[in-house]
Parts: sequence; structure tokens; C-alpha cells
Amino acid sequence: MRRLPTITRNLLLLNIIVFFLSSLRPFGVDLDQVLGLHYWTADSFHWWQPVTYMFMHAGFDHIFFNMFAVLMFAPVLEREWGEKKFIIYYLICGLGAALAQELVWMGMFGREIAAYPYLAEQLVTIGASGAVFGILLAFGWLFPEVRMFILFIPIPIRARILVIGYAIIELMAGLGTITGITSADHVAHFAHLGGMVFGLLVLLYWRYGEQKVKAFWHRLRGTDDDSTDDRWKDYHYQRKL
Repeated sequence: MRRLPTITRNLLLLNIIVFFLSSLRPFGVDLDQVLGLHYWTADSFHWWQPVTYMFMHAGFDHIFFNMFAVLMFAPVLEREWGEKKFIIYYLICGLGAALAQELVWMGMFGREIAAYPYLAEQLVTIGASGAVFGILLAFGWLFPEVRMFILFIPIPIRARILVIGYAIIELMAGLGTITGITSADHVAHFAHLGGMVFGLLVLLYWRYGEQKVKAFWHRLRGTDDDSTDDRWKDYHYQRKL
């Protein structure tokens, strides 16, 4: 743990501590109901839930695989970007996943909830998977040619192919659930995709838009912009890990 970057280490510890607390049900309180993400019209919805839900998990396998992914990919991103940039990216991906899930709920159950408002209380989601899928996307973006192995598949797969494959699997699983082709599996597939989409938007902004915004701001203030020098012309993000 001491070798891990600060934010990655704290994310792991915070998720593990919250998981054990939720398992103990302190004072008889169901933390999933308090900190989990509810439908926005439900009486049990609170403003903090789009953040706190990503630190909750439904079981040991849920937290194990999410934190294993954080342990594998987050240290590389944090060392590459720095603490501030990494935590901003992580939280935006988690918030984007929450927004995507709310929109999916609205599309699937909006009419029923409008007629029977009590149904909104039954919708709740938890987990860091949206932020984790954003981390996976960022790794594939920064290091697309790194070869990786999946358990039980003895063939190396490039990171970019792995990310694209995961996105396709999540999309097909989500569409299958909505259309009724596959049975409901209680997995927020579109929240995972939301984390990836918002992560992609952040990466595109950092790659192409950030310097333009800074240059516009400096022009608006009438000051010189020292950040738009020639080093950005040679910036190449697909270097070797």
C-alpha cells in the first residue's frame, strides 16, 4: 500500500472501509439506502448520492473486481497525470455514470413512476463500476498498444481492443435488458457506458480543447498566454508504458 500513489491508496481504503461499515449496518441503518443512488423524484433521493453511491458495493465479488481494476490501472494514470487531474477524472466518470443511470431509469420507468410515484423508491444503484470503466478507457487511450491478458484467455490483447470490446459487451447487454431479449441481471450496464462516455469527453477536452480555452481566456483578459507554446505540437499520448 505504501508504494501506491496517494489518491489510489485512499480510494482503495475508503471503498473497503465503507464496504465493511455497510455490512455491519451501524445502528441498524441500511447505508445502501442512505448513500446509494436513488431515482431523482424519489423521497429517498438526496443531493450527495451521485457521489456517495460510487463508494458502495453490493457484495464481496462486486468490490473485489472493482478494486482490483483500480489497483491495476489507477496507479499508472495517477503517476501520469498527477493527483489533482486523476481525482477530477475519476469523479467526473462516476458522476457521468450516475447521470446516465438516471436517464435510463427515466426512459424505462418514467411513465409508470409518474402514475405511481411510490415505484421510484424501488430504484437504487451502487458501485464504483462507472468510474472504473472510465479508468479502463483512459488506460486504453494513453497506452493503446500495451498487451494485456484476460483470465482464462491465453492470448495477449491490446489495451485499445480490450476497451472497445468491453464497451460493445456492455452496450449489447444493456440493450438486451431494455428490449427484453435477455433477462434482467441487476447490472447497470448503461451506467458503465456513461462512465466511459464522460471519460472520453474529458480526455478529448484535455487533448484538444483545454489549450484553446486557456488561449481564449487570456485573449479575453488581454494578457499573454505562455501555455500555448510549441511543446503541444509534438505532444504524443500513445507512448509506451
